[in-house]
Amino acid sequence: MTPAPITRPPTPSVLALLADVAARDDVDRVAAAAGVRMVHADEPSSRAVWASAPVVLLDRLAADRCVARGLPRRDRVLLVSRDDCRADWESAVAVGAERVLQLPGQDGVLMAALTAPPEAPGAGGARGPVLAVLGGVGGAGASVFAAAVAQAAADSLLVDADPWGAGLDLVLGSEGETGLRWPDLALSDGRLEYAALRDALPARRGVTVLSGARTGTAIAPAPLASVIDAGRRAGVTVVCDVARQSGTATETALRAADLVALVTPADVRATAASGVVGRWAGTVNPNIGVVVRGPAPGGLRATDVARTIDVPLLAAMRPQPGLATTMERSGLRIRARSPLAVAAGRVLSLLRQQPVAVSR
Repeated sequence: MTPAPITRPPTPSVLALLADVAARDDVDRVAAAAGVRMVHADEPSSRAVWASAPVVLLDRLAADRCVARGLPRRDRVLLVSRDDCRADWESAVAVGAERVLQLPGQDGVLMAALTAPPEAPGAGGARGPVLAVLGGVGGAGASVFAAAVAQAAADSLLVDADPWGAGLDLVLGSEGETGLRWPDLALSDGRLEYAALRDALPARRGVTVLSGARTGTAIAPAPLASVIDAGRRAGVTVVCDVARQSGTATETALRAADLVALVTPADVRATAASGVVGRWAGTVNPNIGVVVRGPAPGGLRATDVARTIDVPLLAAMRPQPGLATTMERSGLRIRARSPLAVAAGRVLSLLRQQPVAVSR
């Protein structure tokens, strides 16, 4: 009896949703060189087709259609473009694409993406730590301290989670930089790829920043959670500047944080107000400590402030001469061994401990 021939399941094909003929030709040429099968379509015929393709290649219009259809976010989605257009980055972030590829200039990057094996669940490097910073009283300097911690980290994402603030781009002096702000991001919940997000956002002195736009528009919790998770999965340090008001976005950032830093000036009124904020924030995330900022006009010590608020002392800062003038002219730039840099470094060192646990 002749044995039945062994049949192997066909290799899944890369799904390409590209309207531009030149882009299709570029993609087909790279796919042929990589030995990868390619299927072109106007739209995925079903959610199963969308989810099962090893790689999905989109142009901007296809990405917008997929978002409108509510297709779930997935790994290994790439947006192909022939221009360096801001709208491409917006669409890439909205659909959850890993990155935008400019063809034909990035053929090698596309080939590597098409031939890379799928990542096993749980694979990848260490997850990045998340810090939430909030002020115990108005004008405590929480935004400045959040930006200082982000600058002290080797690779960081600074997230503005306070829609009522002046905007972290003003703190960093990046208000003139091109890139997306919160109102530009059309995000829902689900997985967001950090590479595309990072390329779409402005950066200043090594800090990638997602800033508000001084509109007072509330930040939805699901997009905020997606942004935080994208940075965490990418292994970068995520620093969130959190509003003092209770709300779903604030609580989302607090719950996601490995450590919460409560910033307060060293005076009696600020200490009393910080006690109220600290008790509330501690019910959301008990891993909270205080950063005490000088001067202390009444001689109140940082340890006294921490004991009154009843949270551990993370760091104490002396006044930093010239800080306000420097920020007005060019944005925050922390100098080595300055009071702000030392305090930021202490909190960053504690944050990097896994798991983080502040001791009383």
